[in-house]
Amino acid sequence: MSEFNWVLRGRCYKLGDDVPHAGDVIPASFVTGREMNPDVLIPHLFERIDPGFHTRCRPGDLIVTGRNFGMGPKGNGYVAMQALGLGLLCESTSVQSYRAAICNGLRVLTHCTGITTLCDTGDDIECNFFTGRFTNHTRKQTHDFPPVPEELRELIAEGGNKGWLAHWWQTVGARQQA
Repeated sequence: MSEFNWVLRGRCYKLGDDVPHAGDVIPASFVTGREMNPDVLIPHLFERIDPGFHTRCRPGDLIVTGRNFGMGPKGNGYVAMQALGLGLLCESTSVQSYRAAICNGLRVLTHCTGITTLCDTGDDIECNFFTGRFTNHTRKQTHDFPPVPEELRELIAEGGNKGWLAHWWQTVGARQQA
């Protein structure tokens, strides 16, 4: 886990409140079709609210959202975000949405009250998900939010459920079989 990069720095992409997962994060057809291939999902990430997003974003960029991010069926959009190397900062999100982001290995902070007032799309921002320190380099401001809980750090660092289970099998499961 020590090699995992908990700090992301990049461009801010700010979204508003009440962004539904099916439709605004990823088209509903991919959610209902249970598509989980990142190569298929990436070109459609945020296509309804920010056409061409996938061509402009870069690893380290951060999605900043208001309240109630990712309502509705979950998972597919977080697969695409994680594959692109993005991070997510939310004023609030549902437990189901948060769990889906964590299970896909996405660096995410929630309970970031007032985050949308601290940055604008295009700002140069940075977040240390391990400590919760948020920095807006454009505005020369810092703010502290609740960090990723210690109990979830290993899961994220291993790449979510699939990565964590593979790591567990290599380190613990194989010993138990011997």
